[in-house]
Amino acid sequence: MNPYGEVLPESAVAFLRCSCGTRPEAPNAPPTEDVFREPILTVSMFNKEERKYLKSQLLARVATATFKGKPNVAPVGFEFDGKYFYIGSIKQKILRSTPRYLNVKNGNRRVALVVDDLVSVDPWRVRGIRVNGVADIVTHEGEFGKGEYIRIRPKISWSWGLSDTPVKTVWK
Repeated sequence: MNPYGEVLPESAVAFLRCSCGTRPEAPNAPPTEDVFREPILTVSMFNKEERKYLKSQLLARVATATFKGKPNVAPVGFEFDGKYFYIGSIKQKILRSTPRYLNVKNGNRRVALVVDDLVSVDPWRVRGIRVNGVADIVTHEGEFGKGEYIRIRPKISWSWGLSDTPVKTVWK
């Protein structure tokens, strides 16, 4: 099963095992280093630095795609309640006409969200959080009042520049 709850064919499972560091010819071999060189944490929320950072930011970028794979990425305002990200609009008509809304409503619920900023150019210092998750359309009382919002449930998140080491989190 993948992070989106979908059952994968055996060939995909074998590929993932291989690409995650376990060689098919040696199934009990220890995994190789993760790209972040840190063990994967399994928790249900962001750490203190990540929560503080999310509260300080007003803008994110959300990426969706059609079923045919046509991508769309757009800057958005967002809310985070500790469990879900919410993306809305001051006018429901505007939200309902966006590619991101239509992609989720039409069934491609996989999304990516990035919240980042440039702290300094000299020395170069960036920080941010990237989330891969599953979205749905819900009625929510949020930043733009009561109405429809795109709700994103994180499945995997990465952060950088917020602490001494990057963090990768697999959400329960």
